[in-house]
Amino acid sequence: MKILALNWRDMHHPEAGGAEIHLHEILTHLAGWGHDTTQISSGFPGCSAVDEIDGVRILRHGHWFDANFTLPLFAKRHMKKESYNVVIEDINKLPFFMPRYTKVPVVPVIPHLFGTTVFREANWMIGSYVVTAEKLIPSVFKSNRFMVISPSTRDDLVARGIPAERIDVILCGLDHGRYRDLGPERYERPTIIHLGRLRKYKSVEIAMKAMETVRKKVPDARLVIVGDGPWRRELEKYAGGLGMGDAIEFTGYLSGDDLVEMLNRAHLLFNPSPKEGWGLTVVEANACGVPVVASDRPGLKDSVVDGVTGFLVPYGDVVAFGENAVRLLTDRQLWNKMSAAAIERTGEFTWERCARETEQVLLSVIGSGDEGSGSG
Repeated sequence: MKILALNWRDMHHPEAGGAEIHLHEILTHLAGWGHDTTQISSGFPGCSAVDEIDGVRILRHGHWFDANFTLPLFAKRHMKKESYNVVIEDINKLPFFMPRYTKVPVVPVIPHLFGTTVFREANWMIGSYVVTAEKLIPSVFKSNRFMVISPSTRDDLVARGIPAERIDVILCGLDHGRYRDLGPERYERPTIIHLGRLRKYKSVEIAMKAMETVRKKVPDARLVIVGDGPWRRELEKYAGGLGMGDAIEFTGYLSGDDLVEMLNRAHLLFNPSPKEGWGLTVVEANACGVPVVASDRPGLKDSVVDGVTGFLVPYGDVVAFGENAVRLLTDRQLWNKMSAAAIERTGEFTWERCARETEQVLLSVIGSGDEGSGSG
């Protein structure tokens, strides 16, 4: 196959995250199996217009703030010069609506849609724009096959009017060469990790507030917030207002061996987000033997097996977060059982499996002749 993919960012973008990892792993595997893969993404300061990453050709154009306008037009011009069998449209911020720009079959990949959750992050004008754009998905992608990364996202699309038979759930993979139980001693001090980009809608303050409950029973417990982002300064102010001193720490962005070492030495992960596509940080922590306490919300309720690899609690319930953390931090037998279950479960999440399932969907779409096609 000759495959063209569109995503807001590529893997070399300074703010690349889980959605970029997901698409890149798929394209890298497809390239390794002999398929021709090209990705179009927005530019960033210091980038080159043409690049190659792990066998995937990267074409950059425009900026992050105008990507949903400039990239589909750029792609349309590009496809007049080069022909493709199929287009993958990664909808992880706003739709590009590629069926309006090409007659080549378009397969949207959706980690998750924001819905009204967007108003936790953006002002009313931007939020309304996102919600309106998402409402157009069923009418623009009226005959396309969809690939989603969790049952929660499938259910969201069905609720929006897209037939379930046009939706394939393909779970994410995991880099098992990196995220694994290395067997070191855990920190002497009970340590809870929050991992991820620090954005307003991620609700990190719930994890911080829950530490008040945790510290009543585990006085020396600490919360280590790993990651960076536009909401960090506000979170640091909030932490200062709680008056818990060194019970809350900020490390900034960590990657590679530093991150894996911290996960291997931590005792627990908090994820208080109101909505995720899947919860990649959850399975990364699980692979390192770390149980999770997370919101019982879309995506997270798919990546956490409640009572087995961690606990799911009502979104925003700081007491429930704290009490379940205490259960795990004070019951070594329970912790050992959940840690072992977490490691075992993550074994099924491989990028090769994810890419193979994606390959089968793309081949099916191309072979059908009409299913998944654009409207021109």
